[in-house]
Amino acid sequence: MAAAAYVDEESEGGESPQEMVCRLSLAKAKAKGVALSYPQGLIVAADTIVVLNGDVLGKPADEAEAVAMLRRLRGRKHIVFSGVTVYDPALGRAITELVKSAVWMRAYTDEEVARYAASGDPLDKAGAYAIQYQNFSPVERIEGCYACIMGLPLCHLAMALVQLGLMLPVDVPRACQGFTGYRCLVA
Repeated sequence: MAAAAYVDEESEGGESPQEMVCRLSLAKAKAKGVALSYPQGLIVAADTIVVLNGDVLGKPADEAEAVAMLRRLRGRKHIVFSGVTVYDPALGRAITELVKSAVWMRAYTDEEVARYAASGDPLDKAGAYAIQYQNFSPVERIEGCYACIMGLPLCHLAMALVQLGLMLPVDVPRACQGFTGYRCLVA
């Protein structure tokens, strides 16, 4: 079951990008509309941000901002932080995992950027791109977790679930590796 959690995604003064992404992940998990709807279940929430030279790039407000973000990222390295939280409302217990990956963008063209931005896909993506989007492949290489860059670091989610006492019937790192084609750093 999926439910939207509406939280203010603006940075609070003085917090680091890492603190911000963990705070937002936890806030989404504990959002009243979500927690009250599933009092006996586990709630999983995540947040992802892109950091370029200390500037946090969230979701673009419109197509023009998406184009501007993609141009800033072009040919450069940036960092992606994802926070994933598992919250048990019955116990009032939450576990948050923070994951960091480095991403190098290739020198894509303005035409590629315009086509991708016009698709609408970048509007709900931190940094205005999705690494898994097949019609626009902006990434040259990565160091870290591919699933983190997608927005849900599966192996870290699995570790949080295990910490809450769940036994998982699948080897998550192996499954994630098979799905993404990238070596899992947790395995």
